[in-house]
Amino acid sequence: MLYYKTYEVSPDADWVVFIHGAGGSSSIWFKQIRAFQSDFNLLLIDLRGHGKSATRSVKNLWNDQYTFEKVTKDIIEVLDHIQLPPAHFMGVSLGTILARQLAEMEPRRVKSLVMAGAVTRLNFTSRLLVFLGNTFKSILPYMWLYRLFAFVIMPRKGHAEGRNLFVREAKRLCQKEFIRWFKLTKDVNPLLRYFKEKDLGIPTLYVMGEEDLMFLEPVKKIVKEHRRVVLHVIEKCGHVVNVERPEEFNEVALKFLLQHTDSRLSGA
Repeated sequence: MLYYKTYEVSPDADWVVFIHGAGGSSSIWFKQIRAFQSDFNLLLIDLRGHGKSATRSVKNLWNDQYTFEKVTKDIIEVLDHIQLPPAHFMGVSLGTILARQLAEMEPRRVKSLVMAGAVTRLNFTSRLLVFLGNTFKSILPYMWLYRLFAFVIMPRKGHAEGRNLFVREAKRLCQKEFIRWFKLTKDVNPLLRYFKEKDLGIPTLYVMGEEDLMFLEPVKKIVKEHRRVVLHVIEKCGHVVNVERPEEFNEVALKFLLQHTDSRLSGA
């Protein structure tokens, strides 16, 4: 089972489940824990091969084929293990795809979605990166590729904290684990097209950086086409909005979650 950590404020409080991106770990949410734990119970999960789950992934050493469905089932296994009631799910970067996949597979578990730096479509630049990565993933050291991806996605000086955090966490991956995750990219575009076409009607907040040039525009299109979906754009901010501008991200996300929760401890 994946490594997870909980912060419980009350048995009556709603739960928020945090899902990090590829190459990261649950530590990417360190600027959210204090802000959210006074109103919500929190569940933070390290995905397979990441963070503290890396030491728990022996069975995955013999499983070369990762799929978004299989990786999402890892998360569901944790939810079943702790008997989590329907909850709010918050993802960042690739974690937004997993949150959306979970909502597709088991919508009864999802009260709302908060998508930070959401990946909803791959543009020409990101498709080119995927092509280069698939071409050279077995030849070049994976950290060379990861640093390149991190720099292209988060190129500006103001993006350095988020970029450095992802690179630092990615160093915990081994080459084989990186390749397994990278192979998921072949499934991204078909899956994202399906998500774009199917509106689940679940309350969803997208929080995007104004400078997230690879992923912001596709999100704007989804917001126009889907119901119960809102977008908040943070000025002078890049891809990892929860790290680069935590105060504004926390304020916006908390306001949204409290609008879709059963209990409001702060207002009790």
